[in-house]
Amino acid sequence: MNVETGKKRAKGAAEEAGRSHDLANVRNIGIIAHIDAGKTTVSERILYYDGHIRRVGEVHEGNTVMDWMVQERERGITITSAATTCEWPAVASADMPRCQINLIDTPGHVDFTVEVERSLRVLDGAVGIFCAVGGVQPQSETVWRQANKYNVPRLAFVNKMDRMGANFVAVVSEIRERLKANAVPIVLPMGEAESFAGNIDLVSMEAIEYSEEDQGATLRRGAIPEGFSEAAASGRMSLIEALSDVDDAVAEAYLSHGDVPVEVLRRAIRKATLSSRMLPVLCGTALKNKGIQPLLDAVAWYLPSPLDRPPVAGTDVRTGGALERAADDGAPLSALVFKVAADGFIGRLLYVRVYSGKVSKGQNVFVPRLRSRERVGRLLKMHANAQSDVETLFSGEIGAIVGLGKCTTGDTLCAENAQIALERIEFPDPVMFMAVEPRSRADKEKMQEALQTLADEDPTCQVRVDSETGQTILSGMGELHLEILRDRLLREFKVAANTGKPMVSYYETVTGSGQASHTFDRLFGDRRQAARVELQVGPGERGSGVHVACKLGRTELTPEFTDAIEQGVRDAIMTGVLARLPMTDVTVRVTGAGFVDEDSATAMAFRTAAIMAFREAANAATPELLEPIMGVDIVTPPESTGDVMGDLSGRRGQVRELGVHGDMQSAHADVPLAELFGYSTAIRSLSKGRASYSMEPKGFAIVPKAVKEAILNR
Repeated sequence: MNVETGKKRAKGAAEEAGRSHDLANVRNIGIIAHIDAGKTTVSERILYYDGHIRRVGEVHEGNTVMDWMVQERERGITITSAATTCEWPAVASADMPRCQINLIDTPGHVDFTVEVERSLRVLDGAVGIFCAVGGVQPQSETVWRQANKYNVPRLAFVNKMDRMGANFVAVVSEIRERLKANAVPIVLPMGEAESFAGNIDLVSMEAIEYSEEDQGATLRRGAIPEGFSEAAASGRMSLIEALSDVDDAVAEAYLSHGDVPVEVLRRAIRKATLSSRMLPVLCGTALKNKGIQPLLDAVAWYLPSPLDRPPVAGTDVRTGGALERAADDGAPLSALVFKVAADGFIGRLLYVRVYSGKVSKGQNVFVPRLRSRERVGRLLKMHANAQSDVETLFSGEIGAIVGLGKCTTGDTLCAENAQIALERIEFPDPVMFMAVEPRSRADKEKMQEALQTLADEDPTCQVRVDSETGQTILSGMGELHLEILRDRLLREFKVAANTGKPMVSYYETVTGSGQASHTFDRLFGDRRQAARVELQVGPGERGSGVHVACKLGRTELTPEFTDAIEQGVRDAIMTGVLARLPMTDVTVRVTGAGFVDEDSATAMAFRTAAIMAFREAANAATPELLEPIMGVDIVTPPESTGDVMGDLSGRRGQVRELGVHGDMQSAHADVPLAELFGYSTAIRSLSKGRASYSMEPKGFAIVPKAVKEAILNR
């Protein structure tokens, strides 16, 4: 189905079913950036200019709409992604119809990167926010890679142009070099730092100034001031040259007339953006209310509607074959649950993206993972922590469902007579853990329920009970993540709990190959239980996880016995062979299994034989310990560089790159997470408070022999 046909069908569906906006005029976008680049401030202005809120909230005042959690307002950071819906422009025009913008504001801190991952999985476009002073920062690169993973078309917005040291040209250059994106400005700043006065629109060749009397709500478009005319002409020429490589109509118009009409430029920018061949760059200062309306215009003009995106891919539940579903209200239902949240008044909310078909209040939906039919209770459009009831969610829309108690993040909702399973979302393994215990017996059950709710909401929050100590272990993505979880236990769930010191999550792996055959033969009561399992264990690529192959070919084993063998292998992997730690980056191939005698074969016997065979093979495959490694980016005064580098060396860090960041020195190093506890205090002391750093997970590496011995002996 081509785009024009899709748009006609969508329009017809809108008229029939009561859609508020044609599908072609729906934009599902996310705001992504490094921490403190200004994502929430930009989101707050978007809601203000579209009329959604009447008063602009500020992050530093703790009164923003999108950062609604107590912990977010206290710390001034975004912790959980917040969804809302707004409309732009305020009044539709011939060249810009009124668009429905479903907006998700995502966190920038590395500990909450899972929120970015699951948001980008269901979004059609994104706006990357960059600090005009800091440029491309470490988490900027992380979220950019995540957007590349899902092939999400993007715009870039260089924020904080009013700050001392702002440099628009340098940031655009960094985007090109570090993110490998074809960044092309479509606006230029009029001045920088304290002289920043507005924008030059390179498409319409107008100057844009913002009224300070109504917080920038009123725009004044006019002639480009003489002092900026040369830069504007050069910027316009660069834009035309970039677009000529994408759209022949631009080159033809320029060669024929010496200029390119506005509508031709806009069509070409949209075409280049949708194909990710160009990254349009805008600029402004959200805090000073400048540059947001042109950004909203760009969202409406250049970012994709659901019709512009490829059909969602999935698997036919019945046959296992590949399936696709295009955005169409008349198609069978396919929707993905990308987030679970607990609301104290409403209950359990499932955030969903509807890819095809529609879901209505009271409708039955099929959940392939559960192989069951579930009934939809309420349907909601979310506005951060507020919501409004709707009767139907249409294809291409994002909303929330109440009433599907057994569903979880990554589940597909589909029509029972046209079953499809969409690809689940992959989440990173947690890198830190701490012990949690209730202060009284009365708190025990309440704590277990609260921890289950937290784990249900956040796939990177994992809860387990240590089989040796009986302690409840809470795992997460970092110190801040665990601190937030602990704070929520106390304040949100009213659970009085004692917590231990955060510790690093080590894993086990193998570096060689091993094979083993084990025969389990025991008498339990008056019944003999016996079985034999043979298997091979080998190393996987770093970051590949666990792969278990249990294909035995022609065998007399029933599915019950083969399932027991696989379960035994996976249980053994979870307890490891060195220090009872989970194993990763391991491949296991079950090569044989059989009866000692047919009457004594049981599922328990096969499971136990598999566990023992795995342990023997893993011990023969040179097992090692893995530790999480963090990529650390440091900016320090030149006079402190030697002390900072020496401290990194003492922390087993490996410096990968040194550079210059303005009048400061920059360094990128890989450092074991175990060595970074208390690093913020140390680096402040070494640099007299002038250095800063940020970090992100890089993967896992084998621990040195001395560290391994210390871990095994503790």
